[in-house]
Amino acid sequence: MADFDQELDATGLNCPLPILRAKKALSSMQAGQVLHIIATDPGSVKDFEAFTKQTGNELMESKEEGGKFYFLMKKS
Repeated sequence: MADFDQELDATGLNCPLPILRAKKALSSMQAGQVLHIIATDPGSVKDFEAFTKQTGNELMESKEEGGKFYFLMKKS
């Protein structure tokens, strides 16, 4: 796992809460910083892909492990 600047634990939250929390976390971060997101909602995979396309942020990593979904998002 790459280095990250901030972590967001969105486990147990369903759409759209993981996205809303990520949006809020990213808003307080600087360009180039990386947000690590942990989620349990399977829909979050497609949600974060769409979110990064819409916002121009970079989805550096997306993986599933033991029923949890891990994302690394770089703020543009």
